[in-house]
Amino acid sequence: MLLNLSTDAEHFSGMTVRKKSSSGSFSRARHTSSASRNASVRLRNTARNDATPTKKTSRDRTSFSNRNEIITQPDLTFGGTRGVKEGVRLQKALADAGVAARRDCEQLIQKGRIHLNGSNIIELPCFIDPNRDVVTLDGIPVDLSASQLRKQGHQRTENFVYVLINKPKGMITTARDPQGRPTVLQMIPHSISVKERLFPVGRLDADSTGLLLLTNDGNLAYQLTHPKFGVVKEYTVMTSGLATDEQLAHLKRGLYLLTPDKGGQTRAKRTQLEDIRLLKRFVDRSRGDRTHLSIQLREGQNREIRRMLARVGLKVRDLERVAIGPLRAPGLKPGQSKLLAKRDIDRLRAAIMSSDSIKK
Repeated sequence: MLLNLSTDAEHFSGMTVRKKSSSGSFSRARHTSSASRNASVRLRNTARNDATPTKKTSRDRTSFSNRNEIITQPDLTFGGTRGVKEGVRLQKALADAGVAARRDCEQLIQKGRIHLNGSNIIELPCFIDPNRDVVTLDGIPVDLSASQLRKQGHQRTENFVYVLINKPKGMITTARDPQGRPTVLQMIPHSISVKERLFPVGRLDADSTGLLLLTNDGNLAYQLTHPKFGVVKEYTVMTSGLATDEQLAHLKRGLYLLTPDKGGQTRAKRTQLEDIRLLKRFVDRSRGDRTHLSIQLREGQNREIRRMLARVGLKVRDLERVAIGPLRAPGLKPGQSKLLAKRDIDRLRAAIMSSDSIKK
């Protein structure tokens, strides 16, 4: 915008003179003239600044040229509690840190157990900067060094490790338990646990037994647990009573279970077994009648098999996972573990690709 500097200066000088008494001294008049000249200079500088773009400081240039500075700017739309606009996804950083598989980390976030820089995070997506942000699980700080290395483009220092265990009853499927109960990580050989940060892939409740994979490969864990890949898991179930053909047919058709969604609201979700087979019926007056079933699932919800069988009037006495995709270990006894070879992981990855292509 162009300004008439001379006119504005005269107007400013005139206003100043009118405020003084008519008998003012010469020195006061000279001061008034000096004020007029100063006003002209100020107006001239203002016009120059309006016409010339402001020169960026070195800090401003760095913030726009350095991506690391950009991603640390908080998202003020959500009050700064949702993290930065770009960076590492919170659930991925937690999985890389060995807290749990990525889907389990999402559930931890939705349950309100994760805090970011002191603020409770319950909604996704949430992005963090592992170099600066502080993430806690149940008040315990999480080591984000693995995410820092990956974000900076460095190679991971550890090798991927895959341990298959046969979980006994009473073990908790988690990396750590606030109540101090025994966890599946205690089954990992000490020579491995001191070097690698492993976490369980998927979940088996405390009363269930069977095969469980522990690894530090977050991508494989994500593929094994996400519904869109649909890797088949097989279970053998012993129920109380003699299951009828009608009950088995009902289970094959599928039914609805009340399941909480991400917002905490309960909704009905249809579930369907991939396959269910009757292995044997036991008629036993001393121990009670029992039915031995084989069940296959592609997507597992919390205690899904137990809840589905309860809907048709069957109570689960024992539940064991006997296969994860192509992985089986009939000789692995409860409480034992074994290190998987490369050929086992190759077969598992092939099953993931096959399941993904079938769903597409």
